[in-house]
Amino acid sequence: MGGVPDHDRTDPSQPGAITIGGDRLNATIAPDAGGRVAQITAAGAPLLIGRDDLPPGELEPIAWGAYPMVPWAGRIRRGRFTFEGRSYQLPINRGDHAIHGVGFTSRWTVHDRAAHAVTLTLDLPTDETWPFGGRAEQRIEIADDRLGVMLAATAGPVAMPISLGWHPWFRKPDRLDFRPSAMYRRDDDGITVDELVEVPAPPWDDCFVNRRAVRADIGDVTVEVSSDVTDWVVYTTDRATCIEPQTAPPDAFTIRPRTLTPGATLQLAIGIRVDA
Repeated sequence: MGGVPDHDRTDPSQPGAITIGGDRLNATIAPDAGGRVAQITAAGAPLLIGRDDLPPGELEPIAWGAYPMVPWAGRIRRGRFTFEGRSYQLPINRGDHAIHGVGFTSRWTVHDRAAHAVTLTLDLPTDETWPFGGRAEQRIEIADDRLGVMLAATAGPVAMPISLGWHPWFRKPDRLDFRPSAMYRRDDDGITVDELVEVPAPPWDDCFVNRRAVRADIGDVTVEVSSDVTDWVVYTTDRATCIEPQTAPPDAFTIRPRTLTPGATLQLAIGIRVDA
């Protein structure tokens, strides 16, 4: 583990959490709470739904902050998939499906940290929750008006299926500028299928084909989310909007399978620029 500079800060409201950045833009990261960004603050204004914002009875780990989705993003239909000729069953953790991977409920290790950046790592399990092992890594850094996130997964000694995503719960924006070119159809199970349709009017809880940065006005702050991926899930609720870049659509292990060979790595990079 890298040395801890004197100017590192901790957040007493989040045990084990640290804050990076400066007064204009900072982020609190909670390694023990799924390696998530617990809050992003721009010019004193919080941009994310925090844990303390959750109403009574909310499904807590899934509904706050901004967390990594690894080693899969979104839902795996009924937790079932086939890989290299063998069938697998993942634990069901949302309705009838397995959702968002294992990273967001795991304790991550702080590998290196400084005033404006932190690197976290996670050894992926080799049990019924994820039988393939491997390793995940995040680097979260702030420079001027931009927060950058790099999420990566590396296969261990055996090959594994993979998709990656990042799931921020932004406070409900006053305006959302999102211009996708198409949307994946969802079937009667509410699961994405490999068929594109026209984009309907919101509300949404869908995956889209999108090649543009997404802009959201949250109070006096404009947030721009960018990534070089083309699959984006956008989920709109009365109190939040989730803008989720992903390397593949939900249920990717079936509709768009991707294999990491032993030792290979897949990365997802996200940029969040703020104008406050």
